[in-house]
Amino acid sequence: MRTALLFPFLVPVYTTSSSSAMAGPLESTPVPTARQIRIPAGATELYCREVGRGNPIIVLHGGPDFDHSYLVPEMDRLSDSFRLIYYDQRGRGESADGVKPEDVTLASDIADLEKVRQYFQLSSVALLGHSWGTVLALEYALRHPQRVSHLLLMNPAPASSEDSKQFRTERRAKLGADLDQVRAVADSTPYKEGDPDAVAAYYRLLFKHGLSKPEHLQTVIARLRASFTKEKILRARAIEDRLMNDSWSSDGYNLLPMLGTLSIPTLILYGDHDFIPVASAEHIARAMPNARMVALKNCGHFSYLECPVDVRRYVDDFFRDAPRKSKGQN
Repeated sequence: MRTALLFPFLVPVYTTSSSSAMAGPLESTPVPTARQIRIPAGATELYCREVGRGNPIIVLHGGPDFDHSYLVPEMDRLSDSFRLIYYDQRGRGESADGVKPEDVTLASDIADLEKVRQYFQLSSVALLGHSWGTVLALEYALRHPQRVSHLLLMNPAPASSEDSKQFRTERRAKLGADLDQVRAVADSTPYKEGDPDAVAAYYRLLFKHGLSKPEHLQTVIARLRASFTKEKILRARAIEDRLMNDSWSSDGYNLLPMLGTLSIPTLILYGDHDFIPVASAEHIARAMPNARMVALKNCGHFSYLECPVDVRRYVDDFFRDAPRKSKGQN
């Protein structure tokens, strides 16, 4: 993660005073044993991790140069009520064997998500995307709306090249005095060669401006660093560049006009300390006719970690209150 059709009315934004500093009983909720699965996908296999029972949710990690591991164990707290299906996207994490960066495109990622749905024999499924994963969720939903029952967009990434440009501009401003240090790390030989410590130092500088508490920063960086190897970093970085060329770096890339065709119940969760501009989330919410946006206070880009109580409450309310799509609706 190195790097408009607006309806004339305002989508309601619900602001909550977060109780996220203490996760309360969620901290002690036992997590069921996860099942590991490998799904054949051409020259490779997609690594999946399934845990819990209830309404199925396919979880789409961010990056797009990361894998699912940074989301657990915190996201697993949903497994007492939901069947969570995580997978590492092609070429990342444990789905990297036999994959060359040139094998990966936005189209192949969408096709892989469809393979996961088919493997688990789900006629329709909820998609939970975090950060870049929200772009993948929206791209899939636009192509297969009848196969998506709900959309949960957590700390959404921009859905257009214009919003991506605004993101980069505001991110540079937020970095302030750290901008020179970020550039120095990015220009260093260790970083360019994929040294895990240099890459962790780079993300530490970026993410410190997108989280609400220092201890959350340490947790995120430690989680990412544990999965870093030079080979994985370089492959995932090249894949990220390809996906950027298919989306944000492409002139005129804009999902917003098409999102108006989706009647899928959608929950958008945004943290007030996120480094992605709130306008990116607002534009998605305004474009979608059946979307609700919630702004979480004292919460940053990793809301499942920073605001677990509020996130759980809004997810539970969403599934309880949001009507399922009628059969045949787009």
